This record gives sequence, C-alpha cells and structure tokens, in this order.
Amino acid sequence: MSDYIPKWHKELSIFSKIKPLLILEGNVLDSYQYPEEGSTPKGSILRLPEYLHFFFKDMGYQNIVFYDSLRGFYNTCEEGYLKNFAKLAEASATQGYIRADFKGGNKNDGASNIVRKTLSQNKEATVIVMNFASRYITSPDNMEQSEVDSFTVLLQASLDAKDVKTESKGILKNLLVLIANKSNDIPAWFYLQNPNVKMITLSYPSKEEREALVKSPNFPSFFAGEVYMEDSAYYNDHPDELEKIQDKFVAMTEGFSFTEINGLRRICKNEKIRMQDLCDVIDLYKYGIRENPWKSLDLKKIRNAKAYFENRVKGQDYAITKTLDVIKRAITGMSGLQGSSHTRPKGVLFFAGPTGTGKTETAKTLAEILFGDESCCKRFDMSEYGQSHSDQKLLGAPPGYVGYEAGGQLTNAVKKNPFSILLFDEIEKAHPSILDKFLQILEDGRMTDGQGNTVYFSETIIIFTSNLGIYTVNENGKREANVTSEMPYQEILVRVREAIEDYFKLQLGRPEILNRIGENIIVFDYIRPDVAKQILSSQVNKIIKNLSVEKHITLTVSDKAMEVLTEQALNNLQNGGRGIGNIVENLLINPLSRYLFDNEIFDNASVTIDNIDVAAIPPSLECTKG
Repeated sequence: MSDYIPKWHKELSIFSKIKPLLILEGNVLDSYQYPEEGSTPKGSILRLPEYLHFFFKDMGYQNIVFYDSLRGFYNTCEEGYLKNFAKLAEASATQGYIRADFKGGNKNDGASNIVRKTLSQNKEATVIVMNFASRYITSPDNMEQSEVDSFTVLLQASLDAKDVKTESKGILKNLLVLIANKSNDIPAWFYLQNPNVKMITLSYPSKEEREALVKSPNFPSFFAGEVYMEDSAYYNDHPDELEKIQDKFVAMTEGFSFTEINGLRRICKNEKIRMQDLCDVIDLYKYGIRENPWKSLDLKKIRNAKAYFENRVKGQDYAITKTLDVIKRAITGMSGLQGSSHTRPKGVLFFAGPTGTGKTETAKTLAEILFGDESCCKRFDMSEYGQSHSDQKLLGAPPGYVGYEAGGQLTNAVKKNPFSILLFDEIEKAHPSILDKFLQILEDGRMTDGQGNTVYFSETIIIFTSNLGIYTVNENGKREANVTSEMPYQEILVRVREAIEDYFKLQLGRPEILNRIGENIIVFDYIRPDVAKQILSSQVNKIIKNLSVEKHITLTVSDKAMEVLTEQALNNLQNGGRGIGNIVENLLINPLSRYLFDNEIFDNASVTIDNIDVAAIPPSLECTKG
C-alpha cells in the first residue's frame, strides 16, 4: 500500500504543535483514508471528525471533544473523552452531550466560555473541534452583538491557550479547531492578521490519494466476494494488467470526492461488476447506464463513413477526413493520451470557413453516423449568448435568481443525453465571459450548473463553428474580404487559421481557449463550380424523387432548364450550398408549385419542365403535361 500522506495532514501535524487556533476549510464534508498506523487501522475510511479524533488521540491528547450549535459538546467516537472533558469544564453531560448555546456571549455556560475555561488550564491536554462553524451565525457581515461577543471570547480563548506537559508525549498545546465550508463564513476579523491562526485547506483527493485508496487492501471491497475470487486468480498472474485498470480508474475519478468514490465501490459491488470492467462503474454512476454507446458503435458503418459523408457534404474531402480522424481517435481511446486528463470530451472540433459550405451539415451527419439520429446533435446559436449574463441561460442561474429552477440550456441537454454532439454555432458571437466557461469543459470535461450539480461532458463531442477569417477589418475600420473563391484552398487554409489565431490571441486575449482546441481547426473550402453542379444535381434529383414517392407525379427537367439552373447557381457561389438551395427554391420549387396548383395537378401526373424564364417577375416555367 502507498505511504502517501496528504498535504493537509502534514500541515495539521506541523501547526497543531505551534498554533493554538486552526481553521479547516474546503472539502470538509468528505471522508478520508487514514494514512498512518495508530489507534485506528491504516487505510480506514473516516469522516473528518472521526479522522481528527484518532489523529489527536495518537498525538496523546487527554481530552478530545467536538461541538456544534445543535448538539453542544460531544464525542461519539469514544465516550470516555467527553467524561474527562466534562470534569475539566465543570459541566454535566446528559445522554452523551454537554448542552451549550453558541450565542452565550459572556455567560458561564455559553459554548465560547466553556472553550476559554478548558483551553486556559494546563492540567490536561485538550483539543476542541468546533464542527459546522459556517452555521453558527446568519452572516459574518451583519452579526448580532451576542455573535460578536461569542467569537471574541473564542479569539481570547485561543490567545490564552496553555501548553500542557504530558508524561508520554511531552508538551502539547491546547487547541481550538474550527471546521468551516469556507473561510469567509467566519468573520474576517477573527483570523486576518492573527499570527496565532493557521488556515488549512482540504481539497478533493489528489491522484496520489486516489491511488492509495485503489491500490490498498481496500481494493477487494470494490467487488462482490465471488467476483473477486474468480477474477483475482487471473490478475495475480498478470499484475501489469491489473495495474493498468487501476491507473485508468484513478485517472477517470479526477475531481471525485472520497464519498463519491465510495459510492462507486458500493455500486461496483452491488452490480457484481467484473474486475476488467471496473471503469464501467463510472458511467453507471454518472449517467445511470451500464452500456456505453461508444462501445457499441457500428464499426462497419464508421469504416464506410466517408462515402456516407460525401453523399451529404460535397467538395470537403479534407474536412471530412480530418473530422473522421478525430472520431477514430475517440473510438480507439487515443484521445488525450498525450495529456494527464482522462475526463476530457471525446473530441473537440473547430469548423471554420465560408457560409453555406457544410459545417452544420457535417455535424448533423456525424451524429447520424455515431448515434443513429440527427437529434443527438444539439445546436446552440451563440448569437443568443452575446451578453455577459448569458452564461446563466447556458449553465443555469445561481440560487435566488430568476430561472434557478429551470437550470441551464446546455447543462440540461447534457444531463438528458450525455452521449451527443454539442454544436456551438458562430462561436465568435458569444460574449468573451461565455468562452471562459468552455475552458473547464474542454480541460476537465465537467461543469457545475447553477443548482450545484456536476454535469459531465466526457462522452460528448464538442464542435464549434465560425466564420472567422473570411472577412477582416482594415486600418480604417472597414470590413473587407480576407479570402475569396478564386484563391487555392491551401492559401485559404493558411489565411483563415492565421485570422482565427489573431482573434483569440490578440483581439480576445484568450490564447488558452485556442490551446484547448489544438490542431483540430478544420477549414472548409468554398463551393467550387464542379461541386456546385453536384449539389444542384443532388437537390433537383431529391425533388424529383419526393414528388414521385409522395404525389405519384413524374417530373422531368430538360437539359435546357438544367443549364439555366446551373448558370444561376454558378453566379451565386459566394453564398455556398445555401445559395444554391435558394436558387432552386426561387427558380424551380416556387414556379413549379404555382404551375401545379393553377392547373389542379395534385397527384398521378407527368410534368416536363422545358425551360425556365429567369427574366419574368416572378420567375416562371415552360411546362408540358403528359
């Protein structure tokens, strides 16, 4: 078992010998693994008060007592300590408690005065741990006089604390320990510029602490007895494989508390999860599912994905190949292997390029290929989040604010379906403070919503789209084209990437966001003439097919009519695929609908479009009915 000792434990060992007042803050409601052999077995999982009891017992303290404003003074770990304390404090213990009101002020039976009395004596080494100190007063900025008096007496008690000579452990200092969620729950004047105070912060378990838990004698307790007996026979002969499983579990529980890891242990045991599937329990805990959709993908479909993409997204070979590289990396578990985090999103993509070139369509196609449904692509129009307070709409309003109960649009979407593609459209239109929120999502794969719930993004693919780099602003403040369709693709690629880097580094001042995206900036090319013809042909064929299936109308478009459509489409390439769609709608769908309606052709007919009159207002068709 690892001999790792947490930083806060070391600080407690050092400063409990020289400071009379210690304040513990941070992750104080968690459980902890006791790192040393003593009055409790090494590796025992204990709540913080129990942990402190055994810590101070091992130091040799004769009186260890806890206090909170509901119960008064108590010690539920060992009854004898309270009895010793009661004699010293000249107070009576009833049913294992010494009742005392915190707001007693200068009353002799008030909690602060009992603390002062016991810390100022030098007969028996005493430590008093005041638990839930964040709940003693309503507000540290608006205190009643009785609250001020009580904290003043505690401050005096710490200043008057005596050293006590013990037979077995030498000299020990009488101690007052306060446990608070955060330091500003306590009045600042109580601890600021006070050389007798040491603030000790308890954080979430470090990698070493989680490692010490998983690679300890506690490891068998993660599994049902029969499962451990069956699986351990193999792993005893293959310790390297077991270590890989344990290392992955340690990495994937980054940011988890010991209490949550203990919850994983119980689920693992109750669900009879096998040792090789240990990490699957994390999905079960996060999402309530045992089968991860990423592990049940149709690999044959992924192998043929490029052809499927090319049917829907024309002329973007580079973008499709680069996108599929990221997906294949996610499927093979290679994402983030060069880093330390195993909880980042499965993939991050930044789609840049001219409008109407297939950026959004690529994201939808990807959702269809991976999860079988376009609806698994959740689109967020970032122009809706242009204000500094828009993060509340995205992540949820904090308690007490309007909309708190509703949660955030993003966090709700991920909680509902954690296995999805998140598409943030036109990211440059979001307020810079919104972009800061993505730093934690891209790095840690999690975010705390306004209701305090942790939302996990580790099973999502995040796609940003942007038109950055297509236009720039010159020295006169005028907008001008940075790239044009006449440029070769390689030049467009370089110019757009440079403009994106300038935006994040110079204009926005957020180079760290760009670093999180890395080399996954994918620049889409303009719709070139040969590709435009393919898109036009695809759209016309789709109209013909749908009319045949839904209306039993056979539609024929003559070569002459197609020439007109092609000419108009090629004149509108600056608007990309959407521009071609607009041409088809204006010159074909609208006049065809008018012709069918005026001639009462609703089904079972044959229609040939001989020519399209573009000059007519509105455009019209020359048709013959079969």
